[in-house]
Order: sequence, then structure tokens, then C-alpha cells
Amino acid sequence: RESAGESQRRPVAMPLVGRTGAIVAGVCGAVFVGYCIYFDRKRRAAPDFKIKLRERRRKLKQQDKANECIGKLPDLKDVEAIQKFFLEEVQLGEELLARGDYEKGVDHLSNAVSVCGQPQQLLQVLQQTLPHQVFQMLIQRLPAVRQRFLAGMNIQNLLDDDVE
Repeated sequence: RESAGESQRRPVAMPLVGRTGAIVAGVCGAVFVGYCIYFDRKRRAAPDFKIKLRERRRKLKQQDKANECIGKLPDLKDVEAIQKFFLEEVQLGEELLARGDYEKGVDHLSNAVSVCGQPQQLLQVLQQTLPHQVFQMLIQRLPAVRQRFLAGMNIQNLLDDDVE
């Protein structure tokens, strides 16, 4: 049998403050979701939304390419690593150009020119051996590639300073 104390326990209804708080929280949540939907529709309906989105995606792709290039940098204090990188880049560039992939071939050749100890002599050789249009592509890409390498050198120097 139940004792006298247990029979008097009844489930206590949620206090009025708790119910009111739950209702207020639910209404606030619904208003927030409604505002998000409204704002998203307004943003997407803007006439230049797609243009800005494409531009942002294009910039991200360019940054990814730049980071890819910087990630492959050799240790610039190690002469052997620089020579190995130089030879690999020249070889890859030549192979890609032979296949007809001029964009990637020029990218690799510009990497090689950027780490070359005597870039003017290398450019003279490339000018004599490459088709005129491909050489012009290479010349146009060199300033951007050199900036990426300088940025990569700065990053490496900062990392080296942190280690020491």
C-alpha cells in the first residue's frame, strides 16, 4: 500500500512564468527565422547579387592558386632544394607545353624563372626556344609570380623566426 505522503504527491503544473517564458522564446525564435528568410530573399533579389557572387568565387580560386604555388616553395636557404625545384619546374613546364597546356606550362616556367639565380639569361634562352605568344604569356605572368614568391619568402622567414 501507498503511504499517506506518497498519495498526496501530484504532478505539479508548469508555473505561469515558465509557460510565458516558453511562449516568448518561441515567438522570438519564429521572428528571427522570419527575418532571416526575409533578408535572404531580399539579398538574392538584388540585381548585382550573382555578379558579386561570381567575382567572390573567382577571387577565391585565384587565392587558392596562389597558395598552391606558395605551398610548393623550397627552403630558400637550401641551395640544393632550390636547384631541385628549379629543374622540376623547368621539366614540368616543358612537358606541359609539349602537350599543348600552355597555361600550366607557363606557370611552371615562371616559377623556375622566379627562383633562378640568373633570370635574364634564362629568359633569353626561353625567348629563343618558345613560341612568341607563349613567351609573352610568361613575361606577363612574371610580376605576379615574383610577388607570390616574395610573399612566400616572407612567410618562411616569419616561420623560421618563430622556430628560433
